[in-house]
Amino acid sequence: MPDVVFPCLNEAGALPQVLPRLPAGYRAIVADNGSTDGSAQVAADHGATVVTVPQRGFGAAAHAGLEAATADVVCFCDADASMDPAQLPRVAGPVLAGEADLVLGRRRPTTRGAWPLHARVANTALGLMLRRRTGLSLHDLGPMRAGRREALLALGLTDRRFGYPLEMVTRAADAGWRIVEVDVDYAPRAEGTKSKVTGTVLGTVKTINDMRKVLAR
Repeated sequence: MPDVVFPCLNEAGALPQVLPRLPAGYRAIVADNGSTDGSAQVAADHGATVVTVPQRGFGAAAHAGLEAATADVVCFCDADASMDPAQLPRVAGPVLAGEADLVLGRRRPTTRGAWPLHARVANTALGLMLRRRTGLSLHDLGPMRAGRREALLALGLTDRRFGYPLEMVTRAADAGWRIVEVDVDYAPRAEGTKSKVTGTVLGTVKTINDMRKVLAR
């Protein structure tokens, strides 16, 4: 069964909602990126394997979780309760069945407030750039995704900031991987937690800049 990497920075308020919703047999790996709210202890209390990641950055946490995984298939999921881990089989299924090499969860908002306008506009623009770059019919750099561990490591990903998810897709596309999208729900993040990406215009701008650097390589 798959391992699931949860990059984590101060998600103590969300983890008790997220971790119990993992499907049976899926193992949680919480890659803690310097949380100061006790996220690591909360994760451990809920049965997750906790990996301490001193280097700051979303990509640093995600990649450390990937390296710590031992399952053949590895999933990634946000730890803020905006995505439902119970839907992970939708994403992992095509990889487990040998029908795809990388599966991205295309986010479908469950409410109008789930996806701020500035973040939705930015994602649309990134989707257009991604289609031009890869030639693939992709619409979203969904943070819920799945691939085979050894193949993902062999991509040689180097970005350790917000460009990591995009670099994974562009390198996989360049390598001729079969990349597909499946729909997953996207809800407002857990109350009392703060987004590092879409919660502010500044965070979104920083993310776009990181991704533009990846596309320019």
